[in-house]
Amino acid sequence: MAAEVQPLPPLRQTPGPAPLTPSQSYYRAFKSQLLVPSPHNSAITSITAPPSAETFAVTSGGRAQIYNSRTRKLVKTITRFGVDDVARSGVVRRDGRILIAGGDGGIVQAFDTGSRAVLRQWGREEKRRLPIHVVRWSLGTLTEFMTCGDDRTVRVWDLTEEQPKWVGVGHEDYVRAGCWLPGQDGMVVSGGYDQTVRVWDTRQGGQGAPVMTFRVQGAVEDVCALGSSLVAAAAGNEVSVLNLISGKPEVILRSHQKAVSWLTLAQGGTRLLTAGLDGHIKIHSTSTWEVVASLKYTAPILSLAVIPSPQIPSEDRHLLVGLQTGLLSIRTRLAGAEKAKTREREKRDQALIAGTADEYERVQRKKDLRQGILARDRGKDFRGEGADISIMGNDRTGRPKPLKPWQQALRRGEYGRALDLVLADHQSGPENTLTLITALRTRGALRAALRDRKDEHLVPVLKWVLNNINAPRILHLTGDVTYTILDLYAGRMGVWLEQGEGEVGWTCLKLVERIGKRVRRTAELAQQAEGCIGVMDLLAVG
Repeated sequence: MAAEVQPLPPLRQTPGPAPLTPSQSYYRAFKSQLLVPSPHNSAITSITAPPSAETFAVTSGGRAQIYNSRTRKLVKTITRFGVDDVARSGVVRRDGRILIAGGDGGIVQAFDTGSRAVLRQWGREEKRRLPIHVVRWSLGTLTEFMTCGDDRTVRVWDLTEEQPKWVGVGHEDYVRAGCWLPGQDGMVVSGGYDQTVRVWDTRQGGQGAPVMTFRVQGAVEDVCALGSSLVAAAAGNEVSVLNLISGKPEVILRSHQKAVSWLTLAQGGTRLLTAGLDGHIKIHSTSTWEVVASLKYTAPILSLAVIPSPQIPSEDRHLLVGLQTGLLSIRTRLAGAEKAKTREREKRDQALIAGTADEYERVQRKKDLRQGILARDRGKDFRGEGADISIMGNDRTGRPKPLKPWQQALRRGEYGRALDLVLADHQSGPENTLTLITALRTRGALRAALRDRKDEHLVPVLKWVLNNINAPRILHLTGDVTYTILDLYAGRMGVWLEQGEGEVGWTCLKLVERIGKRVRRTAELAQQAEGCIGVMDLLAVG
């Protein structure tokens, strides 16, 4: 028996390209690439950008170069290093006045960015000098910086001193990575070729031991602080996100084929960028730790930096990449008016290439003329609405609503009597009291309303303060009333102390004491709430 004849399978078309995600579109907007070759084709070993200055430093070979982040042009070149020395980790201070750099010669130098003069050198007196690979300015103090080098130590220096303020001893191999912890004064993180990441407390002088040690699966090339309790460490082709609270890795990112050489944050700390020797830049989301976008370069990447936009901190302006071939890649993300100007320039260039430049210029002049005429004549043909506008609900045929007694007293300038009347009226609610005190405070008449009061007239005011001193929405009102009462009647408290129980003065004194106890209790609760907020922030980051 013959087999059953099956129908032909339908021919399916090849699916089109997948749509771009918002993150992919964002990083593809980094265009206008500028390639700057390094002198002598030396590898770009470091790119650093201070948080507030308008410059960034590029270190390659035996020189450190300072660029303007607005114009992307070279501003200064510092070549005052040794003949065979290789500069390392040049970093500009956040005020833009001093640049500090290490080197293979084992000397740390401070330069004036204006005159390029050497301000100070450290390490020249040492007999056995080893390379200094990492130099980082302190996040809080302008004169402090840290260094990490092949001498297996982490050091904290001051510009005004010859010797280090603090030395961290504990690494068993070269220390090639280091950074300061934000929000933790004096806390430093370092990573070395002994496959460890160590956390140091530099607030104690002299020598110190690490307060926390993490072991990773490879030599640590770079560390990056993601917050006060999270640190990312590049070890081999992996990136370990270490949680300082739990004391263990939170996640391990395996998105590179070769060793990861640099880590940095972007988009206001919501993205972690990792660069590797495979020529790839992987963009990870710091909430899900997934790769949301990637970029490819033609050579191994040794350094990476992101400069945020001065107008919008959550967006980035420049993407700086240093390659092993000595090329510095500067990509700029345009937005707003700059993007429109770039689009018009591209259209003009295309018209020149196509040979239709005259037609393009004629259309552009006509467009500009039309827009100018419209802007000049805008609103000239407006003749108003065709129908009259009637405002309803504003009839004044009835008699006006009479004023309340405290409102009449306020209108006549009897501020003290108005305050007594509104405090004695328990049926109208607290709104009238707040309205009156706000009006007195605005007119500057609060002191006049509280001056020269008898003890029996002061008791209602103190009771109102006692009942509302904990209300945060009206704290500005209760605080002003309390300060004014204490200023006016501080001298009368001695008389109240001499009075016996049951008298009006004794009642006033007890009310003042109860107000003080309630204020102190509220301050204690506020301190406890502030501590809880700090713990919650740490848990949220972790």
